[in-house]
Amino acid sequence: MPTVLSSFAAVKLQAPQDMLDKLCNVFSEHARVERDEAEGRIETPYGKAHLTIAGDVLSLDVEAGDETSLAYVRMVLADSLLGFAGNEKPQLSWVGDGLDSTELPYFREMRVVSACDLTPHMRRIRLRGANLARFAIGGLHVRLLFAPEGRKSVWPTMGRDGRPVWPEGDDALTARVYTIRTIDIERGEVDIDMVVHPGNDTPGSTWALNAKPGGIVGMTGPGGGSVEDARRYLLVGDETALPAIGRILETLPAEAQATVILEIDSPADRQPLHSAAALDVRWIYRDGAPAGTTGRLAGIVEGLDSSVISPDTFVWAGCEFTDFKQIRAHLRKERKHERSKHLVVAYWRRGFDGDNARRDD
Repeated sequence: MPTVLSSFAAVKLQAPQDMLDKLCNVFSEHARVERDEAEGRIETPYGKAHLTIAGDVLSLDVEAGDETSLAYVRMVLADSLLGFAGNEKPQLSWVGDGLDSTELPYFREMRVVSACDLTPHMRRIRLRGANLARFAIGGLHVRLLFAPEGRKSVWPTMGRDGRPVWPEGDDALTARVYTIRTIDIERGEVDIDMVVHPGNDTPGSTWALNAKPGGIVGMTGPGGGSVEDARRYLLVGDETALPAIGRILETLPAEAQATVILEIDSPADRQPLHSAAALDVRWIYRDGAPAGTTGRLAGIVEGLDSSVISPDTFVWAGCEFTDFKQIRAHLRKERKHERSKHLVVAYWRRGFDGDNARRDD
């Protein structure tokens, strides 16, 4: 029998019915939701939640197959509920499995093994840490946590409401999302390919350019969607998506077909892509134009015919926010492409930093 871990919380609210409505609506975009008047069932890739109303109390029962997944379900439910509650500030405290420690089950402290340049704009950082098996499943992405320069790292802990408690003030961390390009569980190592570019307010790039063996960084994850099984694939992105596309291609079976469209600065930024699948790779060069300004990725996707985007094609795209909005709208409104057969995400947004790139996603 598979392991099932569970947690429970009961929250007193002024309008529990409205809260149930909001939670079911927000999760319906990326999860399976079943709903009737006084209860809702949410099934996510990480675990399940059963929400029930009794009087002015909303009860949350969650379950998952491991501590990381259970912590994720608790966290996203708590984050959404407390965000919707606003100034009401209800009390939320979980009981059950995975709550004996304040350590985050999805956090690891990592040490730099090596750093090298792959192309003029991409640098590979190899990190080593303990117990990385969970990072090989459940998503392509991690968050790297950078401590202030010159200070000893203070890492986040688990709050009773299920959300991480982040260090503040002089110990505040900077977080950025990256893709695990490769993972070696036996050696306890991951490779993170990071786009590097000049600028004063570029904490990830600055860290990557200065990374040296022995350096310490925090890592949380994994997360982020991967591709579903399909006969045909369309993978689209700029250089920020190149590590994810490279990793996805290496997982595809020989009987699959994949069209890959990648926008990079110049031929010097090309990388070899390997896959057992039949590949059609199209490199698009900006030739010095600033990244995220050409609109060419969205335009190319809109011009693809049904031999590339057919009903059985899974479309995956990671790019700048403007292209993301246009590509996703085109797939949903013009192509009527099934939502279960595409995943389009904003990896970054011109003029915004970190998670603010996805604030309107």
